Amino acid sequence: MGLTSTTATDFATSAAPADVVRRQYLASAAGDLDALRATLAPDVEWTEMAGFPLAGTYRTPEGVTANVMEQLGKEWEGWAAHDDTYVVDGENVVVLARYTAVNKATGKAIDVRVAHHFVVRGALIVRFEQFVDTALVRDAMTA
Repeated sequence: MGLTSTTATDFATSAAPADVVRRQYLASAAGDLDALRATLAPDVEWTEMAGFPLAGTYRTPEGVTANVMEQLGKEWEGWAAHDDTYVVDGENVVVLARYTAVNKATGKAIDVRVAHHFVVRGALIVRFEQFVDTALVRDAMTA
């Protein structure tokens, strides 16, 4: 079984669910909210876990970036999601990752494991759900 080479152009337009999700992480890491919104379906449902500071379900690409990514940027220095393991089953993509950041108010750092469940249809993320140890995040936000 041979390995096939994927060009950057192929990756940028790939409809494969894992590629769509990876483009979302790369856009987030680069702070490119336009590119991040381009990975989200117009009717996306993005759920931040109960107990997380931004808990709730957000809809529309603009709603997700305004209520999640932009808020994280206001409260945390260097917020990053480091994706490392992908488990793909059809349109379902589960990513094991790690959040790192420093809370701007307290100066406390986090380095916490997280799991993300994405559903990708038609080359767009239609659903996202976050699983994280919310106590570790809240501890970093408490003086």
